[in-house]
Amino acid sequence: MNYNPKQMSKQVTMLVVVIIVLLGLFVGIRPYYRVWSQEMEGRAEFAKAEQNRKIKVEEAKANLEAEKLNAEAEIERARGVAEANRIIGEGLKGNEDYIKYLWVKGLNDGSGEVIYIPTEANIPILEASRLGKPKIAPPLVEEGK
Repeated sequence: MNYNPKQMSKQVTMLVVVIIVLLGLFVGIRPYYRVWSQEMEGRAEFAKAEQNRKIKVEEAKANLEAEKLNAEAEIERARGVAEANRIIGEGLKGNEDYIKYLWVKGLNDGSGEVIYIPTEANIPILEASRLGKPKIAPPLVEEGK
């Protein structure tokens, strides 16, 4: 391999020129690249915000649908209870018998507490109405004096 100094100096000069041109291009293009890069970042953030908004809208729609279904289920449950009450009410005489039935049923279920409040006649208040209307006691203090 022969090294020719003239040819070598030409190659080095070309290399230096290429490097200078590339640096010039880099320095000249850099501001445009920054603007383009920021624009791309902005588009990416906008797309992400748009996607998050769509997700929230879909979640809200799903919640609304779930609430509608829960409301329909509650309405159906209420219809069932009403129908059951109607059937039980038809089988019992009068409203008082139905209330007594529910009271006895509650005692059997153990779901409630029975509190006995003694009365003058020592009978439960539930049974007091069958003896007639209660008499109103006269006032203890006369009015107008």
